[in-house]
Amino acid sequence: MRYLLAALMLCVLHACSPVSHRKLTKALKTTESHFQDHTGFVVYDVAKGKTVFDFNGSKYFTPASNTKIFTLYSALKILGDSVPALEYIQRPDSLIFWGTGDPSFLYSEVYYDSGVYDFLKNVDAELYFSSANFGTTHFGSGWAWDDYNSGYSSERSPFPIYGNAVSVVADQEILRISPRYFAPAFSKGAPAEAPEVIRALDTNRFTFRPADQPGLLKEIRVPFKTDSSTFHALLSDTLKRPVYAVHKPLPAYTNTLFSIHVDSLYSVMMKESDNFIAEQLLMMCANVLSDTLDPKIAIAFMKAHYLKDLPDEPVWVDGSGLSRYNLFTPRSVVSLWKKIWDDVPRERLFPLLATGGVDGTIRKWYYADKPYIFGKTGTLSNNHCLSGFLVTRKGEILIFSFMNSNYTSGSNAIRRNMQEILKNIHEHY
Repeated sequence: MRYLLAALMLCVLHACSPVSHRKLTKALKTTESHFQDHTGFVVYDVAKGKTVFDFNGSKYFTPASNTKIFTLYSALKILGDSVPALEYIQRPDSLIFWGTGDPSFLYSEVYYDSGVYDFLKNVDAELYFSSANFGTTHFGSGWAWDDYNSGYSSERSPFPIYGNAVSVVADQEILRISPRYFAPAFSKGAPAEAPEVIRALDTNRFTFRPADQPGLLKEIRVPFKTDSSTFHALLSDTLKRPVYAVHKPLPAYTNTLFSIHVDSLYSVMMKESDNFIAEQLLMMCANVLSDTLDPKIAIAFMKAHYLKDLPDEPVWVDGSGLSRYNLFTPRSVVSLWKKIWDDVPRERLFPLLATGGVDGTIRKWYYADKPYIFGKTGTLSNNHCLSGFLVTRKGEILIFSFMNSNYTSGSNAIRRNMQEILKNIHEHY
């Protein structure tokens, strides 16, 4: 492996501007042969306004979390500057409210001092919540069912709370559980190599397995079931006042309570690849377009109005990329980034993205004295992608999409290979 990477580096190292198609193509063909994978790589020069390299750019790949680029663009087009937190009708003795899908309420990954808690806590009226506008399933099409216990696979819901997950800090047999509402639902299991929490498949019953060695401290996030009874009980416990259930369709005219700035969500979604935020954002877009929280509504709208000129029609089914049904081509991903680049100033856009060697999912990769990679990763087993912006040593902006599917080696070997190729383009383009 070490010798292969060195050879690939040399192939690109001596390429001069413009990128040597022959040497780069040879390097990528060698990559496909060695890893037995499917590789696509497209590079677009913003200043020149043209694609300067295309290897399998028209082939479809599993994008994984590169799907979040489509979700970001949708939110940029549909949502305003502030997040709509809830819809409500206030009467003298009651407040009826509906969720918009806003994921930020009491979610620790997001700064959530939004006023929503105080609004619900202090309103002088009885609280009634309706989930009648929730028009989809808690899990997306094509998600792996056995991810239900993993922190990256929280359920979708109309009014999320605490990120729809239980946070547990475990130090041997001492647990700090948030929210405390779930503490009675925990029991102790047999010791494990590291602390772990296992939720029953269909209920909110949790088993804590302590570490078999002392001194191991770990924070664990486990999604909880978001059924109606759990939601009302949990919100009531949180607000310390009753929240009653009512089944009432969303009226044509309601008041809207706004919460945080949208970039607070976008940055966590793009930097940390937060699946929960991505899924909820797409439902929020649907809420703006209709009276129903259903990601299919947002996807259909975007494909009909803003994505119909992509080089290849996207096969797009969810907001996060957890589904393996999603399929995009590298040249379409590049075209999408160009649309975003045209709409969003660099000063706003780049801070929203993972930055090589600095933060997000590529903080341990693409080191340089001055950051040169700004983008979005996408990883599922046997699939890894990185798409975004590359700033050359000369300061030129390149948009790229590097997609790898169906390899059987470890993903770090793929990442090292990508790192060498992108680094040498940065240095020699």
